[in-house]
Amino acid sequence: MIRPVNVADAAAIAAIYNPYIEQTAISFEEAPVSLNTMEARIRTISAEYPYIVWEENNEVLGYAYLNKWKERRAYRFAVEDSVYIKRGHERKGIGTALLSSLIHEAQRRSLHAMVAGITVPNEGSVGLHEKLGFRKIGQLDEIGFKLGNWLNVGYWELLV
Repeated sequence: MIRPVNVADAAAIAAIYNPYIEQTAISFEEAPVSLNTMEARIRTISAEYPYIVWEENNEVLGYAYLNKWKERRAYRFAVEDSVYIKRGHERKGIGTALLSSLIHEAQRRSLHAMVAGITVPNEGSVGLHEKLGFRKIGQLDEIGFKLGNWLNVGYWELLV
């Protein structure tokens, strides 16, 4: 079931997100996010943008949100999406459902463009976004350094 996030979901969301930080280059953060930090992020983002979770049997198995693309006012109709699935629950349709819901919400809010920045390679995220109509618009090579490697970030866009 998809539902709006609650601050009470912060621990479950941090538990989903922190392994991506600690074990992968999918997130460019390098230190785990504390409960207080996650609560603050949820409050800030959900005050302005959709932030949703996938819950099954009272367990959060994934979350997704939209956030501003850039600070300048002319970017106000563009958003960036983030989708994270609890490890072991990938490829069950949770990401597709969450991202589809965000696309619908972006359309409802008369937003114009959704952008996804994806560390490449990342077949799962690329496949998810392209399945829902995003197209690759560019790539920054060796833009980040994590886990001893220079990392590339591709950008996908969907005009909604």
